[in-house]
Amino acid sequence: MRAIKRRDTKPEWQIRCRLHKEGRRYRVDFPIRTEAGLVRPDIAFTRARLAIFIDGCYWHGCPEHGRVPKVNADYWKPKLARNTERDRITSAALEEGGWSVLRFWEHEDPEAVVQEIASALRAHRRSN
Repeated sequence: MRAIKRRDTKPEWQIRCRLHKEGRRYRVDFPIRTEAGLVRPDIAFTRARLAIFIDGCYWHGCPEHGRVPKVNADYWKPKLARNTERDRITSAALEEGGWSVLRFWEHEDPEAVVQEIASALRAHRRSN
């Protein structure tokens, strides 16, 4: 499990590359203090207070692609459930702290993800 990357996964790179090409500047793995503790979104737009998470289908329980392994299921089932619960707590804590949170699955089309992020950033700009 040490080999599992916490950041800089291929889906993250694809999205970050497209955002950068559009001229969007962001922070990667930016630490944010919340009531629930330290949170590190995959991508953070600090001025807009927008936190982006690109969740892996396996690790975060994607309803479409997530599955519980048959081998050692007694270990994996609670572990994956804790990951999903932690995601909920993290999102709620960020929102309580005034951040907007967008979560995407790793299998989603990077172009569509970037468009949704751009839309959220435009909405923030209009409101200020």
